[in-house]
Amino acid sequence: MEKNDKDPDDHHDDLKDKSSGEEKSDVVSDAHPPDDADVISKDYVDETDHGPGDNVDKVDSPSGQETPEVPQTLESLSEELDQLLSNLSLHQEKHKDSTKEKEEEEDDYFQIPQFVGKFLDLFEDKLSKHDSGEPKTTWYQDPEEVSSLLDAVDRVSNLMKLLLNTKSCLDHHEPLINHAGSIQQRAMAFLEDEFHVLLEESVIKEAAVVTDDNSSQRKSSADQQDHHNDAVVSQDQDQMVVPEHGDQEIEYPGYSEEMVTLLKNIAEKMKGGGYVWECREVYLVSRKNILMSTLRQDCEFEKVSIDEVLKMSWDALEREIPIWNKTFKNCSSLFFPGELKLAEKIFPGDEGSLFCIVAHGLAIQFLGFYEAVAMTKRSTEKLFKILDIYETLRDSFPTMEKLFPEELCGELRNEVTSARSRLGETAINIFLDLENSIKSDSSKTPVPGGAVHPLTRYTMNYLKYSCEYKDTLEQVFKSHSTMEREEEEEKKKEENSPFANQLMRIMDFLDGNMEAKSKLYKDIPLSCIFMMNNGRYIVQKIKGSAEIHEVMGDTWCRRRSSELRNYHKSYQRETWGKLLGFLGHEGLMHNGKIVKPNLKERFKSFNATFDEIHKTQTTWVVNDEQLQSELRVSITAVMIPAYRAFMARFGQYLDPGRQTEKYVKYQPEDIEDLIDELFEGNTSSYSTATAKRRT
Repeated sequence: MEKNDKDPDDHHDDLKDKSSGEEKSDVVSDAHPPDDADVISKDYVDETDHGPGDNVDKVDSPSGQETPEVPQTLESLSEELDQLLSNLSLHQEKHKDSTKEKEEEEDDYFQIPQFVGKFLDLFEDKLSKHDSGEPKTTWYQDPEEVSSLLDAVDRVSNLMKLLLNTKSCLDHHEPLINHAGSIQQRAMAFLEDEFHVLLEESVIKEAAVVTDDNSSQRKSSADQQDHHNDAVVSQDQDQMVVPEHGDQEIEYPGYSEEMVTLLKNIAEKMKGGGYVWECREVYLVSRKNILMSTLRQDCEFEKVSIDEVLKMSWDALEREIPIWNKTFKNCSSLFFPGELKLAEKIFPGDEGSLFCIVAHGLAIQFLGFYEAVAMTKRSTEKLFKILDIYETLRDSFPTMEKLFPEELCGELRNEVTSARSRLGETAINIFLDLENSIKSDSSKTPVPGGAVHPLTRYTMNYLKYSCEYKDTLEQVFKSHSTMEREEEEEKKKEENSPFANQLMRIMDFLDGNMEAKSKLYKDIPLSCIFMMNNGRYIVQKIKGSAEIHEVMGDTWCRRRSSELRNYHKSYQRETWGKLLGFLGHEGLMHNGKIVKPNLKERFKSFNATFDEIHKTQTTWVVNDEQLQSELRVSITAVMIPAYRAFMARFGQYLDPGRQTEKYVKYQPEDIEDLIDELFEGNTSSYSTATAKRRT
């Protein structure tokens, strides 16, 4: 037979060559497989003959000549590794339920080919290239490099999972597992560093405009209070000019869509490698730092503790509150929603847990600050800031609470309810303090010239700006008032709200206080001027503010205006009624003839009385131009016709010349001019005007 025609020596040489070829068979394995292992690993045994460091394949042609060397690369070995991983997975699935001992142990053996080691070496070289030197290479700017590196990480992670979960691999390939594990750890450390760098250095600002809903409806309370503090103690200036604040542009520190995709892919690879905790920790630290840095730069926000709040001066705290309010609103409308969306994009399925860790502590910090403000010593000047905080929580928290899961949402809701209750009670007590301060004001020094009392200015300015928060105060008094007297008063004023009743109580106490202070003036006409000044100031403030006018109502304003007319009549009767008595006919005629001595005395008495009135009442003060004009017109309407008629009837009985000049000191026009000088608060007007007329 042909099979036996060969020379024995040739047969011996064939065996020798075969033995030599088996010895050269290069298999990446650190243990000798069982005799039948070649059945399992036949497809993965690399039978080429080259050194362990050569990344080339040498292929013999049919003629026995070697073809050109083909370099082995990460990409070229990836397909082979994918096939190996697939087969190893099938092998693992096949033997996972094996319970037989030796026979099954031998059958379970899976031999790892040499190219796996080469793949790991090439991957390690790639990591070294990107992980060495400063600055780091920008591998992430090349899409192909990103894909290559992350896919390689994925393959190494999958390889490690299969190796560690395959018994024969654990038994026979420990050095390979250690080598692959070391490279995986290095890869994960590299990705962790890169993840951190990308999070910190790839931030872009996403512009958004946040409008303060209240800014368009009323002035900034911070500016109100600054001007308020100056204006309420001034007797000459009541107008408060407050700069308008427009929309403020703020920016969310996010990332481009491409960068978000890259961060998501890195996170997935780290999770696949069992390093999800490290990845999340890097994310949390970075995003907390970025968020706080943004709040410091864009909102001027700095954290303060409750103890620090309680120790702060009001001036310092007054500057802090608007910053915290703005930051809270921005977090509710922009920063927190942005953080939730970002976490969901980078860590799909996270369900808000990362967002909660980033945002929850800051939310609690806000609420602690607000409650601490409510715990500070109460004073009337703090009302506007208290109401600003109350509105911020009321308007912005509903948006914020929707971002948190129910268990945290309930906690935050309880904190907000507690803070709002403290703030509401503080606001109500501030009004009670104002009421008590009016009742207890017992100063005995009359205001010079009967001008508006500082207490009236303070109270009305305070109430005017308080009523710019009318809707909020209505809510506060309705929700947080615990005053026992309300039940009794609401029976009398059921049509009014609790806040309206509080305002009317304050107005009643203010009116009673001014009535008591008017009695400090010995001159009854001056006390009437004082009451007119204060009454007109109050009415004008109420009419000039739609909010406080709505609270007080038209009926109250009409009643107060009627009281002012009564004071006006009393003033005119007490001052000019007496002067008109000198212009009567009684006592000037006897038996149908003029009694000249009596006439002369009448002129002298009129002149002296008018001079005294002019001298005194030019120093009196009526700042309200309309009231000043009304008083002068009413005086002129009474005095000039009467004086003109008296002069026409009796002036002719005085001898022309020296006698007329001596007794007829003023012409009707002079009287009219002098009346127009009254209520100017000018002590020099009398002598100047008189000197001009006498020349």
